[in-house]
Amino acid sequence: MSSLSRELVFLILQFLDEEKFKETVHKLEQESGFYFNMKYFEDEVHNGNWDEVEKYLSGFTKVDDNRYSMKIFFEIRKQKYLEALDKHDRSKAVDILVKDLKVFATFNEELFKEITQLLTLENFRENEQLSKYGDTKSARAIMLVELKKLIEANPLFRDKLQFPNLKNSRLRTLINQSLNWQHQLCKNPRPNPDIKTLFVDHSCGQPNGARAPSPANNPLLGALPKAGGFPPLGAHGPFQPTPAAVPAPLAGWMSNASAVSHPAVSGGAGIGLGASSIPAALKHPRTPPSNPSVDYPSGDSDHVAKRTRPMGLSDEVNLPVNVMPVSFPGHGHGPAFNAPDDLPKTVARSLNQGSSPMSMDFHPAQQTLLLVGTNVGDIGLWEVGSRERLVLRNFKAALVKDPAVSVNRVIWSPDGNLFGVAYSRHIVQIYSYHGGEDVRQHLEIDAHVGGVNDLAFSTPNKQLCVITCGDDKTIKVWDAGTGAKQYTFEGHEAPVYSVCPHYKENIQFIFSTALDGKIKAWLYDNLGSRVDYEAPGRWCTTMAYSADGTRLFSCGTSKDGESYIVEWNESEGAVKKHYQGFRKRSLGVVQFDTMKNRYLAAGDEFVIKFWDMDNVQLLTSIEADGGLPASPRIRFNKDGTLLAVSANDNVIKVLANTDGTRLLRTFENLSYDTSRTSEATKVFMLNGDARSLGDVKPRITEESNDKSKIWKLTEINEPAQCRSLRLPENLRVTKISRLIYTNSGNAILALASNAIHLLWKWQRSDRNSTGKATAGVAPQLWQPSSGILMTNDVTDTNPEESVSCFALSKNDSYVMSASGGKISLFNMMTFKTMTTFMPPPPAATFLAFHPQDNNIIAIGMDDSTIQIYNVRVDEVKSKLKGHSKRITGLAFSHVLNVLVSSGADAQICVWSSDGWEKQKTRLLQVPAGRPATAQSDTRVQFHQDQIHFLVVHETQLAIYETTKLECVKQWLPREPSAPISHATFSCDSQLVYASFLDATVCVFTAANLRLRCRINPSAYLPANVSVPNVHPLVIAAHPQEPNQFAIGLSDGGVHVFEPVESEGKWGVPPPAENGSASSVPASTPSVGGASGSEQAQQR
Repeated sequence: MSSLSRELVFLILQFLDEEKFKETVHKLEQESGFYFNMKYFEDEVHNGNWDEVEKYLSGFTKVDDNRYSMKIFFEIRKQKYLEALDKHDRSKAVDILVKDLKVFATFNEELFKEITQLLTLENFRENEQLSKYGDTKSARAIMLVELKKLIEANPLFRDKLQFPNLKNSRLRTLINQSLNWQHQLCKNPRPNPDIKTLFVDHSCGQPNGARAPSPANNPLLGALPKAGGFPPLGAHGPFQPTPAAVPAPLAGWMSNASAVSHPAVSGGAGIGLGASSIPAALKHPRTPPSNPSVDYPSGDSDHVAKRTRPMGLSDEVNLPVNVMPVSFPGHGHGPAFNAPDDLPKTVARSLNQGSSPMSMDFHPAQQTLLLVGTNVGDIGLWEVGSRERLVLRNFKAALVKDPAVSVNRVIWSPDGNLFGVAYSRHIVQIYSYHGGEDVRQHLEIDAHVGGVNDLAFSTPNKQLCVITCGDDKTIKVWDAGTGAKQYTFEGHEAPVYSVCPHYKENIQFIFSTALDGKIKAWLYDNLGSRVDYEAPGRWCTTMAYSADGTRLFSCGTSKDGESYIVEWNESEGAVKKHYQGFRKRSLGVVQFDTMKNRYLAAGDEFVIKFWDMDNVQLLTSIEADGGLPASPRIRFNKDGTLLAVSANDNVIKVLANTDGTRLLRTFENLSYDTSRTSEATKVFMLNGDARSLGDVKPRITEESNDKSKIWKLTEINEPAQCRSLRLPENLRVTKISRLIYTNSGNAILALASNAIHLLWKWQRSDRNSTGKATAGVAPQLWQPSSGILMTNDVTDTNPEESVSCFALSKNDSYVMSASGGKISLFNMMTFKTMTTFMPPPPAATFLAFHPQDNNIIAIGMDDSTIQIYNVRVDEVKSKLKGHSKRITGLAFSHVLNVLVSSGADAQICVWSSDGWEKQKTRLLQVPAGRPATAQSDTRVQFHQDQIHFLVVHETQLAIYETTKLECVKQWLPREPSAPISHATFSCDSQLVYASFLDATVCVFTAANLRLRCRINPSAYLPANVSVPNVHPLVIAAHPQEPNQFAIGLSDGGVHVFEPVESEGKWGVPPPAENGSASSVPASTPSVGGASGSEQAQQR
């Protein structure tokens, strides 16, 4: 089935669901096998409809497809068998054993025998392994957790668990758009057209014919929607009085013949799946070429509508209403097309490397640091901001006598501490980077017979490895620490050209491409290749994922010079999209790169070409002021703000967008002298970003301070100087103990000191089109219809004196919480208590979900221990001991695989999340003369780079580097100011928001902990409120809006803050004076007032 037909099935599924054809929906899901409805599957399992469960599964997998599938069917049939035994229905149990479970005997005969023996027991719980089996309901729930994990890990379900993000009633909208097209072509169009059927093409009657019925009486346009179904067709058009956007790629649908077996509707023009061409009434046909292998994306994409300009239709067409005509980006009949502003398209730097660049890579954290490898084996390291080449290494190798070698690949390790170089001879060199000019050779590996064509870093089994491939047709995996060879993968029949390591659902694998066009995939074992795909072009192909790891692309050039960029459906090994815009014959092998989760770029035809990932048509081309080779080599930095491009005459051009230009300006006057290197590196590392920012709005980068030498702290004293909103209150609440935004960003959850949870939800409205949290619109203090409250267990405790804590699941479905009593698990939709566990003593004082497994929770206790608890099996897996007082903070790093803990003892510990052994410990540097109170909390939170973390204590803010557990930045309140009550990073880790017990809130620049804005109590508290009695206790940052935060007060109030729209940000950072941001020696952290100006700006 073609990709468009597949998308049509999704549209039909949406239509059936909106029209409440529930049984038909699930039948189509099963028969098509395109979308696995996990919610429906869960309901059927909970209800014990085992026949329907297996029937539904059969549309996606069979028992013997793979080990995941086998385990899924086994668990279901085992549960059915146990339920029959529990009801003492022996005959049914025997029937299940013989018909359903016997198939597994061939795979595990001992297990089948053990299951059979259960028939001999009066109660199968006498079996030790089943002794904890509860009632049917709980057993099904436990099994369902296991089934969901198996389904998510099963490759056959990949890309089938997420329904496409469609606007409501998408199919009906497309029909309306088709009717618009048909009506535009009527010879005698009427203002109120007569549309009675979709079975034939629409055509207005003759002027002297019968009068057309009004839309109000029209049976199609005037039909009332079913409850929860579609609005009337007239709500979308087809002839609404306001301008209607016609999607740009619609003609592509009309020109593509469909593989649907049903006859086309009246020649195919009705829905636009069967017509052979655009009608000739348009003067210039603008239809993309018909090509059954090419997908034209939905014209409903917002960014398509924003970037296309209206193009006039022929004067011969008499439009009844003002309809926006269609244009096709990338085709020659329309006006010039402007590139989006977020693309780096301005040449900001030109660097002369001295030899021709072959491979480039930006540092993952220091995003202006560019690594370059050349055609004569040289390695260059550039600070792009200051235009300074920090390192130039000429090729030297103990293992090679012939020095005439070229670099095929340079790449940084994920943490930026190492980089690798693959040469056209048989060796690989690994270097360690220590900041500035300090580069040391770490390893030299005799890797392959012949050239080494590609190199990558990966972390299988949480150990850093180097992956190489070469002319000897092999892929090899090496220990990055010792250089020891761990795996050799053989199976390609031609030299291996590239490797692309990745992981999904905790499965680590490597894609490889060879010069015969074969793509193979390997797990880290010795069992051979798992897949065998054919790459378009069948020659030089490279592969890359989008930044969030969800979409796979490849770029290849054939021996004849034909180039391709495609998107893959990994689970089917099929091409989903062919991107258009390459010339017939490329003059070299085309190189490409991905920019975050939105754009693709490739060097071809002496320019850089860009595509939107969701649109196969060429978005734009950039010449970069000319001087580019036929197939320039390109590389984005992690944020996509800079793009390095190889140019003629050994030049590297660095292109920048607006944020990139400002980033370069920040480092323009920086010089890497030896006294400043180490600390400068630490400062820049804090600007790193180890995850996708696709869900975070682009932050407003600080303006240059060159215009004014006089900097002044931004003081906010009046309500008009910022936007603040006090949320609707619950009179039973007296103090807010914990506060968090939901991950979706449309709600705030608070836990009060009396153990009651409060949830405020923002709704979509004319004033709030996104439905996200905002200070501009009041939310609803939400409760389910049952009226119940989420209230923690407080047995035998006074909740006002207890330590409150909670943690929210990634999908916002559940919250785990405690207020001195048992830990409770609540359903966020119904507020019902799902379960309670771990009665005190000891009582829980902090909770944190494991980043890779929501079933694992780290629980800090008031007896100073940390318990690693597995919810699914109701078992404490480890108990960590290292603190002397209660635990007050926990934070996981998924990059370093560690847990950082903090306690009321002012101690910080780092634990391995693999074996839970303690790696490092350090006491917080509490300043002399400011002893911490007995109840003083120490909180920890990881920076986005997952390498640094923020430490919050009543006496200070500090930034620590995790691997060495060293303090790299520290800020101390000036005496006798009030203690810090709480602090947090903004969602992009560029700011730190801190609250104080005197009711002030301060905003710091995170990179150097310098104060930039202070919000005084008079800006948000009424004049009649006593400040000592009302002050912020907790602070939370919005998950997508970097400049929004909320505070929870000691009087039970919650306030949301945003800067005024005219400013868009919280103040400006103080200018760096005499290099104060980086002049402090590495061994001495920058304490509060490192310079006179900084001391003066303190509270």
